[in-house]
Amino acid sequence: MIDTGDTAWMMMATALVILMTPALGLFYAGLIRSKNTLNTFMMSIAALGVATISWAVIGYSLAFGGEGGFIGGFEYAFLNGVGFDPREGTTIPHLLFMVFQGSFCILTVALVSGAVVERIRFGPYMLFVALWSTLVYPVMAHWVFGGGFLAEAGTLDFAGGVSVEMASGFSALAAALLIGPRKDYGRQALLPHNSVFVLLGAGLLWFGWFGFNGGSGIGANEAGILAFTNTLLAPACTLVAWFALDLARGGKVTAVGAATAVVVGCVAITPAAGFISPMWAMLLGLIAAIPSYLIIVWRPRTRVDETLDVLGAHGVAGIFGILYIGLFAQADWNGISDGLFYGNPAQLGHQALAVLISPIYAFVSTYVILRLVGAVTPLRATEREEAVGMDVAQHGEQAYVSGEGALLISVGPKVEAELVSELDTEAVH
Repeated sequence: MIDTGDTAWMMMATALVILMTPALGLFYAGLIRSKNTLNTFMMSIAALGVATISWAVIGYSLAFGGEGGFIGGFEYAFLNGVGFDPREGTTIPHLLFMVFQGSFCILTVALVSGAVVERIRFGPYMLFVALWSTLVYPVMAHWVFGGGFLAEAGTLDFAGGVSVEMASGFSALAAALLIGPRKDYGRQALLPHNSVFVLLGAGLLWFGWFGFNGGSGIGANEAGILAFTNTLLAPACTLVAWFALDLARGGKVTAVGAATAVVVGCVAITPAAGFISPMWAMLLGLIAAIPSYLIIVWRPRTRVDETLDVLGAHGVAGIFGILYIGLFAQADWNGISDGLFYGNPAQLGHQALAVLISPIYAFVSTYVILRLVGAVTPLRATEREEAVGMDVAQHGEQAYVSGEGALLISVGPKVEAELVSELDTEAVH
């Protein structure tokens, strides 16, 4: 039967998760150059529109309909049969369950944009969002949450280590490799233009994550309370560990590093939030900082311009969190299964199965989707558009208007190309 307390909490949790997508836009926008601020934020806004529609039309059904091991069915297509009656196994309306799960899909595809900001064209990106939110996220969500083969094999994933974190991280890597580096990558410093945006975005993401993890208990229950608690403890420990790593490496604690640490801690606890004790969650937060920090520091030395380190912050931390369950899960806390340290080594094997399969599917499927989109329309902006900035090139607007830049807005897009050819592009920046 419907429980009004559970329903009220899940409505709040859903709103918190939806808030995370514009929060991500703010976080990402601060990390890039000012001439691409609006375009970067708009990629998150586009996900709110496009992914929401694809989820309601077909994505939800593919994730939670049918009983297939790899992918769901079409029984809930166009929200057929999704109404006010409780979703099976829950005490909340089916319609609310659908919206809550959809908020995860929206955020996940928005995360992928961080790999290719400052150079991907907006139109092709929207087409990518539609295809990815139909063919990638619902499939991987079905594996763990919709009764798919990973759930059947015994893999535990509380809130999205597979379908959110590994999916976004390794999809981002595929996108970055296919589209290639920015024209200035490796030739000049490409620095964040507004660290305050980054900190505020990270703070709002952490705030939203209490709904993301706390709501994944699908009710105001013990699992949700445990996840809610661990979502405070783990990122706090990651934050302190990141401070120590920054001090050891450069003698200074950076604002961007602090914001990144918050995200890494939230990501790492996501799959484990409802399966481990608060003390193990604190340890997870401390040690999860290390692999992500090392990857994020190392990556700029390569030719892989995965712009905002989605792989390091999400893919690597997601892997860590999934495997951590296999070590420290406690049936006394989760009521389901113990991990290796509590006498059940088989659970580590179940978790490792997800780590072996999920990155491969995310990488390959994303690469194929982008190839298909690229066959229809060019994915990448021209060098001239990159130089002017994606705000003007893709939207005819700018986040910060002054001098020659103001002139571009006042004359409108029809004569923009002629004006740009006559202006010093550095002034337009």
